[in-house]
Amino acid sequence: MLPPKLKVGDEIRVITPARSRMLPWIQNIKDDAHEKLESMGFTVTYGKHVDEMDEFGSTTIEHRMEDLHDAFSDKNVKAVLTVIGGFNSNQLLRHLDYDLIRANPKILCGYSDITALQNAIYTKTGMVTYSGPHWFTFGDKKSIVYTEQKFRECLMQEGSYRITPSREWSDDRWANDQENRSFTKNEGYWVLNEGSAEGTIVGANLCTFNLLQGTEYKPSLKDTILFLEDDHESQPHHFDRNLQSVLHQNDFSGVKGIVTGRFQNESNMTKEILTSIVKTKKELDNIPIIANVDFGHTTPMAAFPIGGKARITANKDYSIEILEH
Repeated sequence: MLPPKLKVGDEIRVITPARSRMLPWIQNIKDDAHEKLESMGFTVTYGKHVDEMDEFGSTTIEHRMEDLHDAFSDKNVKAVLTVIGGFNSNQLLRHLDYDLIRANPKILCGYSDITALQNAIYTKTGMVTYSGPHWFTFGDKKSIVYTEQKFRECLMQEGSYRITPSREWSDDRWANDQENRSFTKNEGYWVLNEGSAEGTIVGANLCTFNLLQGTEYKPSLKDTILFLEDDHESQPHHFDRNLQSVLHQNDFSGVKGIVTGRFQNESNMTKEILTSIVKTKKELDNIPIIANVDFGHTTPMAAFPIGGKARITANKDYSIEILEH
């Protein structure tokens, strides 16, 4: 089930299923994020609990659920955008009104910890959700052009689109200082295993996706393309064992291809190390794998549909085409 596309003039509701809008560094860019979305033609409204913050940088399950259910109940709201990620979205899974969400399909977009919500909602309702920029991402003044383009292609336009390499990328903590940024020329994607595949997209943030293992919220891996990424806390040995955990799933044989997002500098992952990790796993021998793609915790980032369809070609003329979104 594909939710309706966004149009100019639509209302976007901003909610906090993970951390609060009151995080100190968000205060630096919240006006920029709001104004950017308005300049794109949207009306931006906020859940009533977005500025609550407890000792965990979040708020109660009840208040987070209230804002999420209000957003899906409100007929004027056409898309739901998360403030930021965190660590606790999976607390909400048993409290979600999946019937309400199924009856009111609309875009849900965010990344990182929001992976738990996105894959659970897709699994329980069949509704496609979207891994892409948070609300705070739109406060980025220096690398928003690519992010905005892919947001529009995924969430506003019909027809297939390609996730092509950005010209340059950054791993700065940009919200602390918008002017002093460091950008690196994009070397392009890494083809770790050659081949081609087509399938349903599932995944996103790897360590969060793995929280769904053994639960009713984990999506089937049959005929899928796994999109996987992680943040700076995931060192190579962490990524290795988290990937291995996916390989141990009973239905991993249904995975047709893998796409991994760009690793942050502090993760200490290199092309050589990632290649070595992949080559130690016989389960991956015949699966096309493309890495260093523009999604995850660096900027800019592409948006893609969880539950949508993708076709990947992994060779010297690599391509990632989103077919259904």
